[in-house]
Amino acid sequence: MRSIVLSIVCALAMTFAAQAQKFENLAMTPPMGWNSWNTFACDISEKTVKDMADLFVELGLDKCGYEYIVIDDGWMLRERDKDGNLVPDPAKFPNGMKAVADYVHSKGLKFGIYNCAGSQTCGGYPGGRGHEYQDARLYASYGIDYLKYDWCNTGKMYAPEAYKTMRDALYTAGRPVVFSLCEWGDNQPWEWGAEIGHLWRTTGDIYCCYDCEYVVNKGQPNQWSAWGVWKILRMRQDIRKYAGPGHWNDPDMLEVGNCMTAAEDRSHFALWALSAAPLILGNDLRKANKETIETIKNTEVIAIDQDKLGIQGYEYKMQDSVSIWVKPLENNEWAVGFVNTSLSEKEINFDFKQNVITDDLSGKSLDATKNEYVFRDLFRHENLKNTTKKPVVAKIPSHDILMLRLSVKTK
Repeated sequence: MRSIVLSIVCALAMTFAAQAQKFENLAMTPPMGWNSWNTFACDISEKTVKDMADLFVELGLDKCGYEYIVIDDGWMLRERDKDGNLVPDPAKFPNGMKAVADYVHSKGLKFGIYNCAGSQTCGGYPGGRGHEYQDARLYASYGIDYLKYDWCNTGKMYAPEAYKTMRDALYTAGRPVVFSLCEWGDNQPWEWGAEIGHLWRTTGDIYCCYDCEYVVNKGQPNQWSAWGVWKILRMRQDIRKYAGPGHWNDPDMLEVGNCMTAAEDRSHFALWALSAAPLILGNDLRKANKETIETIKNTEVIAIDQDKLGIQGYEYKMQDSVSIWVKPLENNEWAVGFVNTSLSEKEINFDFKQNVITDDLSGKSLDATKNEYVFRDLFRHENLKNTTKKPVVAKIPSHDILMLRLSVKTK
Protein backbone atom coordinates (compact mmCIF):
# COMPACT_ATOMS: atom_id res chain seq x y z
CA MET A 1 0.00 0.00 0.00
CA ARG A 2 2.79 2.41 0.94
CA SER A 3 4.52 1.83 -2.40
CA ILE A 4 1.29 2.61 -4.24
CA VAL A 5 0.87 5.89 -2.33
CA LEU A 6 4.48 6.87 -2.99
CA SER A 7 4.04 6.07 -6.67
CA ILE A 8 0.96 8.27 -6.85
CA VAL A 9 2.72 11.14 -5.04
CA CYS A 10 5.74 10.87 -7.33
CA ALA A 11 3.53 10.74 -10.40
CA LEU A 12 1.62 13.86 -9.30
CA ALA A 13 4.88 15.66 -8.55
CA MET A 14 6.29 14.80 -11.95
CA THR A 15 3.07 15.88 -13.65
CA PHE A 16 3.08 19.25 -11.89
CA ALA A 17 6.77 19.79 -12.58
CA ALA A 18 6.09 19.22 -16.26
CA GLN A 19 3.32 21.85 -16.15
CA ALA A 20 5.32 24.45 -14.21
CA GLN A 21 6.28 27.55 -16.16
CA LYS A 22 6.81 31.24 -15.70
CA PHE A 23 3.73 33.40 -15.33
CA GLU A 24 2.70 34.59 -18.77
CA ASN A 25 1.22 37.94 -19.80
CA LEU A 26 3.39 39.83 -17.32
CA ALA A 27 5.96 42.51 -18.25
CA MET A 28 4.58 42.83 -21.77
CA THR A 29 6.41 46.14 -21.82
CA PRO A 30 9.63 46.74 -19.84
CA PRO A 31 8.88 46.91 -16.09
CA MET A 32 8.96 50.34 -14.46
CA GLY A 33 9.49 51.06 -10.80
CA TRP A 34 12.03 51.74 -8.06
CA ASN A 35 14.67 49.60 -6.32
CA SER A 36 16.48 50.40 -3.08
CA TRP A 37 19.99 49.14 -3.91
CA ASN A 38 21.67 52.01 -5.77
CA THR A 39 21.08 54.46 -2.95
CA PHE A 40 20.53 52.44 0.21
CA ALA A 41 22.35 49.11 -0.36
CA CYS A 42 21.44 46.93 2.66
CA ASP A 43 20.32 49.92 4.75
CA ILE A 44 16.66 49.56 3.83
CA SER A 45 13.66 50.06 6.12
CA GLU A 46 9.88 50.05 6.30
CA LYS A 47 9.82 53.83 6.52
CA THR A 48 11.90 54.24 3.37
CA VAL A 49 9.66 51.87 1.43
CA LYS A 50 6.52 53.69 2.56
CA ASP A 51 8.08 57.07 1.77
CA MET A 52 8.87 55.92 -1.77
CA ALA A 53 5.34 54.57 -2.24
CA ASP A 54 3.89 57.86 -1.01
CA LEU A 55 6.09 59.83 -3.40
CA PHE A 56 5.13 57.65 -6.36
CA VAL A 57 1.61 58.98 -5.88
CA GLU A 58 2.46 62.53 -4.75
CA LEU A 59 4.84 63.10 -7.68
CA GLY A 60 2.53 61.38 -10.15
CA LEU A 61 5.07 58.70 -11.04
CA ASP A 62 2.32 56.10 -10.94
CA LYS A 63 0.49 58.03 -13.66
CA CYS A 64 3.67 57.86 -15.79
CA GLY A 65 3.75 54.05 -15.64
CA TYR A 66 5.97 53.36 -12.62
CA GLU A 67 4.37 50.62 -10.54
CA TYR A 68 6.90 48.39 -8.70
CA ILE A 69 8.47 49.27 -5.34
CA VAL A 70 11.26 46.70 -4.90
CA ILE A 71 13.42 46.20 -1.80
CA ASP A 72 16.86 44.76 -2.40
CA ASP A 73 19.35 42.91 -0.18
CA GLY A 74 19.39 43.23 3.60
CA TRP A 75 15.70 43.00 4.48
CA MET A 76 15.98 39.79 6.53
CA LEU A 77 17.82 38.51 9.59
CA ARG A 78 21.19 36.78 9.18
CA GLU A 79 19.68 33.38 10.06
CA ARG A 80 16.47 31.55 9.14
CA ASP A 81 14.09 30.59 11.96
CA LYS A 82 13.81 27.08 13.43
CA ASP A 83 11.47 26.05 10.61
CA GLY A 84 13.83 27.33 7.94
CA ASN A 85 11.82 30.43 7.07
CA LEU A 86 13.31 33.80 6.21
CA VAL A 87 12.60 36.38 8.91
CA PRO A 88 12.26 40.11 8.17
CA ASP A 89 14.63 42.13 10.34
CA PRO A 90 12.34 43.53 13.09
CA ALA A 91 14.57 46.60 13.52
CA LYS A 92 14.07 47.49 9.85
CA PHE A 93 10.56 46.13 9.34
CA PRO A 94 8.85 46.16 12.75
CA ASN A 95 5.42 45.37 11.31
CA GLY A 96 6.59 42.53 9.10
CA MET A 97 6.74 42.25 5.35
CA LYS A 98 3.05 41.64 4.66
CA ALA A 99 2.16 44.94 6.30
CA VAL A 100 4.63 46.70 4.00
CA ALA A 101 3.24 44.92 0.94
CA ASP A 102 -0.30 45.81 2.00
CA TYR A 103 0.69 49.47 2.33
CA VAL A 104 2.27 49.53 -1.14
CA HIS A 105 -0.80 47.80 -2.59
CA SER A 106 -3.06 50.35 -0.87
CA LYS A 107 -1.39 52.99 -3.02
CA GLY A 108 -2.33 51.12 -6.20
CA LEU A 109 1.28 49.95 -6.63
CA LYS A 110 3.02 46.57 -6.67
CA PHE A 111 5.64 45.26 -4.27
CA GLY A 112 8.87 43.40 -4.98
CA ILE A 113 11.46 41.61 -2.89
CA TYR A 114 14.99 40.25 -3.25
CA ASN A 115 16.88 37.04 -2.68
CA CYS A 116 19.70 35.08 -4.25
CA ALA A 117 20.13 31.68 -5.91
CA GLY A 118 23.19 30.88 -3.79
CA SER A 119 23.66 29.84 -0.18
CA GLN A 120 23.93 33.50 0.85
CA THR A 121 22.96 36.80 -0.71
CA CYS A 122 25.64 39.24 -1.83
CA GLY A 123 25.29 40.98 1.54
CA GLY A 124 25.72 37.76 3.50
CA TYR A 125 22.08 37.10 4.34
CA PRO A 126 20.35 33.70 3.84
CA GLY A 127 20.11 32.77 0.16
CA GLY A 128 17.46 30.67 -1.48
CA ARG A 129 19.48 27.57 -2.32
CA GLY A 130 17.58 24.50 -1.10
CA HIS A 131 14.65 26.62 0.14
CA GLU A 132 13.11 27.68 -3.17
CA TYR A 133 9.63 26.23 -2.66
CA GLN A 134 9.50 27.27 0.98
CA ASP A 135 10.56 30.82 0.11
CA ALA A 136 8.11 31.05 -2.79
CA ARG A 137 5.22 30.16 -0.46
CA LEU A 138 6.43 32.80 1.99
CA TYR A 139 6.63 35.45 -0.74
CA ALA A 140 3.11 34.57 -1.86
CA SER A 141 1.86 34.95 1.72
CA TYR A 142 3.40 38.43 1.82
CA GLY A 143 1.72 39.40 -1.45
CA ILE A 144 4.87 39.78 -3.53
CA ASP A 145 4.50 40.84 -7.19
CA TYR A 146 8.16 40.94 -8.28
CA LEU A 147 11.24 38.93 -7.32
CA LYS A 148 14.80 40.00 -8.06
CA TYR A 149 17.00 36.90 -7.79
CA ASP A 150 20.76 37.45 -7.52
CA TRP A 151 23.74 35.15 -8.25
CA CYS A 152 26.18 35.42 -5.31
CA ASN A 153 27.71 32.44 -3.45
CA THR A 154 26.58 29.96 -6.07
CA GLY A 155 29.76 27.84 -6.31
CA LYS A 156 29.43 25.42 -9.21
CA MET A 157 25.67 25.76 -9.57
CA TYR A 158 24.30 25.61 -13.12
CA ALA A 159 22.51 28.91 -13.70
CA PRO A 160 19.68 27.80 -16.03
CA GLU A 161 18.59 25.00 -13.70
CA ALA A 162 18.97 27.11 -10.56
CA TYR A 163 16.71 29.80 -11.97
CA LYS A 164 14.32 27.25 -13.39
CA THR A 165 13.90 25.75 -9.90
CA MET A 166 12.90 29.14 -8.52
CA ARG A 167 10.61 29.75 -11.47
CA ASP A 168 8.81 26.46 -10.81
CA ALA A 169 8.60 27.28 -7.10
CA LEU A 170 6.96 30.62 -7.81
CA TYR A 171 4.49 28.99 -10.17
CA THR A 172 3.68 26.33 -7.60
CA ALA A 173 3.02 29.01 -4.96
CA GLY A 174 0.35 30.33 -7.29
CA ARG A 175 0.80 34.10 -7.06
CA PRO A 176 1.79 35.78 -10.36
CA VAL A 177 5.27 37.26 -9.97
CA VAL A 178 7.56 39.11 -12.37
CA PHE A 179 10.81 37.15 -12.15
CA SER A 180 14.00 39.19 -12.57
CA LEU A 181 17.14 37.11 -13.17
CA CYS A 182 20.09 39.04 -11.75
CA GLU A 183 22.77 36.71 -13.10
CA TRP A 184 25.03 39.49 -14.50
CA GLY A 185 25.27 37.95 -17.99
CA ASP A 186 27.95 35.44 -16.96
CA ASN A 187 26.08 32.47 -18.43
CA GLN A 188 24.43 34.23 -21.39
CA PRO A 189 20.94 34.34 -19.82
CA TRP A 190 19.52 35.92 -22.97
CA GLU A 191 19.90 32.50 -24.62
CA TRP A 192 17.76 30.64 -22.06
CA GLY A 193 16.05 33.27 -19.92
CA ALA A 194 12.87 33.81 -21.93
CA GLU A 195 11.31 30.54 -20.75
CA ILE A 196 12.33 31.18 -17.15
CA GLY A 197 12.03 34.88 -16.32
CA HIS A 198 10.68 38.18 -17.56
CA LEU A 199 13.99 40.08 -17.57
CA TRP A 200 17.65 39.23 -17.10
CA ARG A 201 20.70 41.29 -16.26
CA THR A 202 23.09 41.54 -19.17
CA THR A 203 26.20 42.84 -17.35
CA GLY A 204 27.75 43.40 -13.94
CA ASP A 205 26.45 46.18 -11.71
CA ILE A 206 26.02 49.72 -12.92
CA TYR A 207 28.16 52.41 -11.29
CA CYS A 208 27.13 56.02 -10.95
CA CYS A 209 29.23 57.61 -13.68
CA TYR A 210 28.84 58.27 -17.38
CA ASP A 211 31.83 56.36 -18.76
CA CYS A 212 34.06 54.57 -16.27
CA GLU A 213 34.99 51.26 -14.67
CA TYR A 214 34.96 50.95 -10.89
CA VAL A 215 37.07 48.03 -9.64
CA VAL A 216 35.95 46.40 -6.39
CA ASN A 217 38.42 44.39 -4.28
CA LYS A 218 41.23 45.29 -6.68
CA GLY A 219 44.03 42.75 -6.70
CA GLN A 220 42.04 40.24 -4.66
CA PRO A 221 40.73 36.85 -5.86
CA ASN A 222 37.18 38.19 -5.63
CA GLN A 223 37.90 41.29 -7.75
CA TRP A 224 35.02 42.49 -9.90
CA SER A 225 34.00 45.62 -11.79
CA ALA A 226 31.01 47.91 -11.87
CA TRP A 227 30.45 49.94 -15.01
CA GLY A 228 29.35 53.39 -16.10
CA VAL A 229 26.31 54.03 -18.26
CA TRP A 230 28.12 54.23 -21.58
CA LYS A 231 30.30 51.17 -20.96
CA ILE A 232 27.28 49.03 -20.06
CA LEU A 233 25.49 50.01 -23.25
CA ARG A 234 28.47 49.10 -25.42
CA MET A 235 29.00 45.67 -23.84
CA ARG A 236 26.02 43.81 -25.26
CA GLN A 237 25.17 45.27 -28.64
CA ASP A 238 24.60 41.87 -30.26
CA ILE A 239 21.78 40.49 -28.09
CA ARG A 240 18.83 42.72 -29.01
CA LYS A 241 17.14 39.85 -30.87
CA TYR A 242 16.46 38.14 -27.55
CA ALA A 243 14.33 40.98 -26.14
CA GLY A 244 10.61 41.43 -26.59
CA PRO A 245 7.24 41.45 -24.81
CA GLY A 246 7.53 39.39 -21.65
CA HIS A 247 11.31 38.90 -21.86
CA TRP A 248 13.71 41.84 -21.68
CA ASN A 249 17.43 42.51 -21.66
CA ASP A 250 18.17 44.39 -18.44
CA PRO A 251 21.25 46.69 -18.36
CA ASP A 252 20.62 47.35 -14.63
CA MET A 253 18.83 50.02 -12.64
CA LEU A 254 18.88 53.72 -13.38
CA GLU A 255 21.32 56.09 -11.72
CA VAL A 256 19.32 59.18 -12.70
CA GLY A 257 19.43 61.71 -9.86
CA ASN A 258 22.35 60.12 -8.04
CA CYS A 259 25.62 61.71 -9.13
CA MET A 260 25.75 62.70 -12.78
CA THR A 261 25.00 65.98 -14.52
CA ALA A 262 21.49 66.77 -15.72
CA ALA A 263 22.69 66.23 -19.31
CA GLU A 264 24.14 62.81 -18.43
CA ASP A 265 20.92 61.90 -16.64
CA ARG A 266 18.91 62.79 -19.72
CA SER A 267 21.06 60.72 -22.05
CA HIS A 268 21.12 57.83 -19.56
CA PHE A 269 17.33 57.80 -19.30
CA ALA A 270 16.83 58.18 -23.04
CA LEU A 271 19.32 55.46 -23.94
CA TRP A 272 17.58 53.01 -21.60
CA ALA A 273 14.30 53.91 -23.31
CA LEU A 274 15.82 53.45 -26.77
CA SER A 275 17.12 50.06 -25.57
CA ALA A 276 13.67 48.91 -24.44
CA ALA A 277 15.21 48.43 -20.99
CA PRO A 278 13.37 48.18 -17.67
CA LEU A 279 13.09 51.66 -16.14
CA ILE A 280 13.85 50.96 -12.50
CA LEU A 281 14.71 54.11 -10.57
CA GLY A 282 17.54 53.91 -8.04
CA ASN A 283 17.57 57.35 -6.42
CA ASP A 284 16.17 58.76 -3.18
CA LEU A 285 12.99 60.44 -4.36
CA ARG A 286 12.84 62.48 -1.16
CA LYS A 287 15.93 64.39 -2.32
CA ALA A 288 15.22 64.57 -6.06
CA ASN A 289 15.62 68.02 -7.61
CA LYS A 290 13.41 69.57 -10.26
CA GLU A 291 15.57 68.44 -13.21
CA THR A 292 15.61 64.85 -11.97
CA ILE A 293 11.82 64.80 -11.62
CA GLU A 294 11.41 66.31 -15.10
CA THR A 295 13.64 63.60 -16.57
CA ILE A 296 12.03 60.60 -14.91
CA LYS A 297 8.52 61.95 -15.59
CA ASN A 298 9.16 62.60 -19.28
CA THR A 299 6.21 60.64 -20.64
CA GLU A 300 7.31 61.17 -24.24
CA VAL A 301 10.60 59.38 -23.59
CA ILE A 302 8.84 56.77 -21.47
CA ALA A 303 6.51 56.09 -24.40
CA ILE A 304 9.54 55.12 -26.50
CA ASP A 305 10.54 52.56 -23.88
CA GLN A 306 6.97 51.27 -23.51
CA ASP A 307 6.21 50.99 -27.23
CA LYS A 308 4.15 47.83 -27.66
CA LEU A 309 6.23 46.45 -30.50
CA GLY A 310 8.93 45.85 -27.91
CA ILE A 311 11.81 46.21 -30.38
CA GLN A 312 15.14 47.01 -28.73
CA GLY A 313 16.91 49.90 -30.41
CA TYR A 314 20.54 49.96 -31.48
CA GLU A 315 23.45 52.21 -32.38
CA TYR A 316 23.18 53.03 -36.07
CA LYS A 317 26.52 54.82 -36.39
CA MET A 318 29.06 57.08 -34.69
CA GLN A 319 29.59 60.45 -36.37
CA ASP A 320 32.27 62.76 -34.95
CA SER A 321 31.78 61.50 -31.35
CA VAL A 322 28.00 61.67 -31.72
CA SER A 323 26.43 58.24 -31.33
CA ILE A 324 23.21 57.87 -33.31
CA TRP A 325 20.66 55.43 -31.88
CA VAL A 326 17.47 54.29 -33.58
CA LYS A 327 14.41 52.32 -32.49
CA PRO A 328 11.46 51.22 -34.65
CA LEU A 329 8.04 51.99 -33.16
CA GLU A 330 4.41 51.27 -33.84
CA ASN A 331 2.65 52.96 -36.77
CA ASN A 332 5.86 53.12 -38.80
CA GLU A 333 7.30 55.72 -36.45
CA TRP A 334 10.91 55.82 -35.25
CA ALA A 335 12.80 57.14 -32.27
CA VAL A 336 16.24 58.59 -32.98
CA GLY A 337 18.76 59.75 -30.40
CA PHE A 338 21.88 61.81 -31.10
CA VAL A 339 24.20 61.34 -28.10
CA ASN A 340 27.26 63.54 -27.67
CA THR A 341 29.81 61.18 -26.09
CA SER A 342 32.61 63.78 -26.03
CA LEU A 343 33.64 66.30 -23.37
CA SER A 344 32.90 69.30 -25.59
CA GLU A 345 29.88 70.59 -27.47
CA LYS A 346 29.30 69.02 -30.88
CA GLU A 347 27.31 70.21 -33.87
CA ILE A 348 25.49 67.60 -35.90
CA ASN A 349 24.45 67.85 -39.51
CA PHE A 350 22.58 64.67 -40.31
CA ASP A 351 20.75 64.10 -43.60
CA PHE A 352 18.19 61.30 -43.37
CA LYS A 353 17.96 61.19 -47.17
CA GLN A 354 21.58 60.13 -47.24
CA ASN A 355 21.02 57.59 -44.48
CA VAL A 356 18.33 55.06 -45.30
CA ILE A 357 18.05 53.04 -42.07
CA THR A 358 16.88 49.44 -42.26
CA ASP A 359 16.55 47.35 -39.14
CA ASP A 360 17.59 43.82 -40.06
CA LEU A 361 15.83 42.43 -36.97
CA SER A 362 12.35 43.81 -37.59
CA GLY A 363 12.64 44.46 -41.31
CA LYS A 364 11.41 48.02 -40.81
CA SER A 365 12.95 50.93 -42.70
CA LEU A 366 13.30 54.63 -42.10
CA ASP A 367 13.53 55.76 -45.72
CA ALA A 368 13.39 59.52 -46.24
CA THR A 369 13.79 59.03 -50.00
CA LYS A 370 10.29 57.51 -50.07
CA ASN A 371 8.56 59.19 -47.13
CA GLU A 372 8.72 62.63 -45.60
CA TYR A 373 8.99 62.50 -41.80
CA VAL A 374 8.18 65.20 -39.27
CA PHE A 375 10.18 65.63 -36.05
CA ARG A 376 9.13 65.83 -32.42
CA ASP A 377 11.79 66.89 -29.88
CA LEU A 378 11.07 64.71 -26.83
CA PHE A 379 12.94 66.79 -24.26
CA ARG A 380 11.81 70.19 -25.44
CA HIS A 381 8.30 68.80 -26.05
CA GLU A 382 7.87 70.60 -29.33
CA ASN A 383 7.39 69.80 -32.99
CA LEU A 384 10.28 71.00 -35.12
CA LYS A 385 9.53 73.11 -38.16
CA ASN A 386 11.79 71.22 -40.53
CA THR A 387 11.22 67.71 -41.86
CA THR A 388 13.46 65.11 -43.46
CA LYS A 389 13.51 67.29 -46.57
CA LYS A 390 16.40 69.07 -44.86
CA PRO A 391 19.25 67.78 -42.68
CA VAL A 392 18.99 67.94 -38.91
CA VAL A 393 21.37 70.64 -37.70
CA ALA A 394 21.83 71.13 -33.97
CA LYS A 395 24.39 71.80 -31.26
CA ILE A 396 24.49 69.18 -28.49
CA PRO A 397 26.29 69.85 -25.19
CA SER A 398 28.73 67.33 -23.77
CA HIS A 399 27.10 64.01 -22.78
CA ASP A 400 23.65 65.36 -23.67
CA ILE A 401 21.16 63.99 -26.18
CA LEU A 402 18.86 65.26 -28.90
CA MET A 403 15.99 62.78 -28.95
CA LEU A 404 13.47 62.82 -31.77
CA ARG A 405 10.31 60.95 -32.65
CA LEU A 406 9.82 60.66 -36.41
CA SER A 407 6.36 60.25 -37.93
CA VAL A 408 5.43 59.98 -41.59
CA LYS A 409 3.96 63.29 -42.73
CA THR A 410 0.37 62.96 -43.86
CA LYS A 411 -0.82 64.89 -46.87
